[in-house]
Amino acid sequence: MRVWQSRRWEICLLSLALVAGTAGCGSGPEAAVGPLAGGAAAPATHSTADERAAEKAALAAYSGYLDASRAASARSDPGHPALDRFLADPLLTRVRVAIRDAKEHGAMRTGKLVSDPTVVSVDLAADPPTVEIQDCLDARGYRLVYAKDRKTVPGTGGGRYLATATAARYPDGRWLVNTGTAHQDQPC
Repeated sequence: MRVWQSRRWEICLLSLALVAGTAGCGSGPEAAVGPLAGGAAAPATHSTADERAAEKAALAAYSGYLDASRAASARSDPGHPALDRFLADPLLTRVRVAIRDAKEHGAMRTGKLVSDPTVVSVDLAADPPTVEIQDCLDARGYRLVYAKDRKTVPGTGGGRYLATATAARYPDGRWLVNTGTAHQDQPC
């Protein structure tokens, strides 16, 4: 049973290393508002400057997401206010659930997560406008530990692996990361 629990922790919480998640009903304004859609969508043609601005905003949201996830995980706080500033559902829910699960098991994240993101596509004509991000995450120094004694939770070692995320532009103009996946079977 301990091996199963360790594997479950690894699967559930490695997403957290990417920027994992938890959810719930959502309490912030983002929970009630979806991505920009329908008639409010961006025009069909976009300048290079528009695409660069979208890339910059999406990368800022992604960086904010990683920082907010690390801060929330270090405090075992699934309601950390910074999460709502950079994340939207379904990823926001996944991150909160992962943090809550770790907290319920007496664990937290410590250390450093190294990120090197790159924009792989920008689609401003999409409904909603999106930016796809690819990252090589280095989680070798980012550990899930027991809060009580700071010992590493068995089976939760880090590594270097590919991660992907999508940021979408919401009606209020903010870019929020709403999907993310850690591809731990794909080293980088």
